[in-house]
Amino acid sequence: MIRVLLAEDQGMVRGALATLLNLEDDIEVVGEAANGDEALAVAADSRPDVALLDIEMPGKDGITTAAELRTTLPDCRVVILTTFGRPGYLRRAMEAGASAFLVKDSPAQELAAAIRRVLAGERVIDPALAAAALSAGPNPLSPRECDVLAASADGSTIGDVAVRLRLSEGTVRNYLSAAIRKTSARNRIEAVQTAQRQGWL
Repeated sequence: MIRVLLAEDQGMVRGALATLLNLEDDIEVVGEAANGDEALAVAADSRPDVALLDIEMPGKDGITTAAELRTTLPDCRVVILTTFGRPGYLRRAMEAGASAFLVKDSPAQELAAAIRRVLAGERVIDPALAAAALSAGPNPLSPRECDVLAASADGSTIGDVAVRLRLSEGTVRNYLSAAIRKTSARNRIEAVQTAQRQGWL
């Protein structure tokens, strides 16, 4: 029996996925979580073979959770589920150790098949997402530029961002300028939107 952990912040979606997966003869949902922190705690208790993680959850997102699971439970395979087929998400998920990356509107049979395949050591990636990721190319932003853009996404002032990230205001301005140039944006709001749309943040 394949033991599966399911982490999804929308209760109805989580319940529907659990019901569908439990209908499979060889799959058992042994734990459910509404966010990344819960998922890590439930995984420590239930020791799943495969963790299905929604990419966008409150607190720790699916990619951060995947990276931590790789450290705490290295034998647990991770399948990332997303509503948003953003190329940067796929790249980041693979770097975090995910074995599969699927969109949520895939048929239930495909999800069950993907669980079996990753347990057999395969990588499973939605073909349309793989093509989009290849055509989009790598993330041009440095990790620090991503940090500064993410910190300014809520409209924070340069001073607020500087305090939050323990940087000087001049350094924050330099990172923002570089990010605006690299995303071909007119201002930091457009730079944030572009980075989010690509899945770089």
